Amino acid sequence: MAGRADSTVLAGARVVLPTGTVENGRVIIEGTRIAGAAAEGAPTVDLSGHWVVPGFVDMHNHGGGGASFTSGTVDEVLTGIRTHRGHGTTTLVASMVTGEMDFLAHRAGVLSELVEQGDLAGIHFEGPFISPCRKGAHSEELLRDPDPAEVRKLMDAARGTAKMFTLATELPGGIDSVRLLAEHGVIAAIGHTDATYEQTVEAIDAGATVATHLFNAMPPLAHRAPGPIAALLEDERITVELINDGTHLHPAALQLAYHHAGAHRVALITDAMDAAGFGDGLYQLGPLAVEVKDGVARLVEGNSIAGSTLTLDTAFHRAVTVDRLPVGDVVQSISANPARLLGVYDRVGSLEPGKDADLVVLDADFGLKGVMRKGEWIKEPHIG
Repeated sequence: MAGRADSTVLAGARVVLPTGTVENGRVIIEGTRIAGAAAEGAPTVDLSGHWVVPGFVDMHNHGGGGASFTSGTVDEVLTGIRTHRGHGTTTLVASMVTGEMDFLAHRAGVLSELVEQGDLAGIHFEGPFISPCRKGAHSEELLRDPDPAEVRKLMDAARGTAKMFTLATELPGGIDSVRLLAEHGVIAAIGHTDATYEQTVEAIDAGATVATHLFNAMPPLAHRAPGPIAALLEDERITVELINDGTHLHPAALQLAYHHAGAHRVALITDAMDAAGFGDGLYQLGPLAVEVKDGVARLVEGNSIAGSTLTLDTAFHRAVTVDRLPVGDVVQSISANPARLLGVYDRVGSLEPGKDADLVVLDADFGLKGVMRKGEWIKEPHIG
């Protein structure tokens, strides 16, 4: 039965800590938090043969469970949140796609209430301040240059809950918008961009700190025109988002990013849309129609990839089994790094005393077995 135990000891698993993996480790839960010592007689859950890792942190997610964060009702948004929690994502940012400014401002107000009550970790505006040359699954007629006044309008509408804006920083107003965001502690992410290498360097120097889904929706790496990819990979100030679903990136591209940026500068994201955890069919992404077939989302008109149907448990499994990345590196990329970027690492992102009891139990083959959020089993592991 799901529920919260006041005191519980998870014992016998391989526990991934910031300092490394502990064999036959223990995680002690007291109420909603991780504790340093167990109360006398606390019940023990034997997780021998399993892994315990921090809850996943997704900083770029548009929906799931059939629900859109851009257009769904509050109940539908909560359905999407619960869907991803069931797949290990205990901390989630709601991403919105391009829309009319007044509509986005209204949606920011709706979503900000869910941030304030603890269901979301913040809001991400992916558009409308992006390049029509690299629009992907965004409505071209609604795109606009990143005017700092309009960026500020959306920030204000979000009432302090805006965590990130994706910008084509080469557009008029782009650099000034980056500076505005940096001054207010909001992440300026470079993405859906047609920028040159030099323009990207300028944006980084102005305060940009994230590459929105590196490689996707930007010029490819070329030997005489290295473009944004080279600039984003080489700069220690940049964290690169990667969508590890086997569709958005060739495994060699993922390995290239890890090799050049290092695990400490990678954030594994889903970029999920409504169909994540729901299934194939026809969907809406903002004003655009999307068909999901065999788990791949594409626009009905134009056939562009339209987000993903990825969940982070699948991204984790793929990273350690297909890509052969060290488990500690994957944990860093899927939990600690995004938590630091979002300013919530004091509460989540690692298994340390005093932090929220957010964790994921995986079997020996890295399949999802259990999810705990704030001391409550979202998905209780049934061992044996």
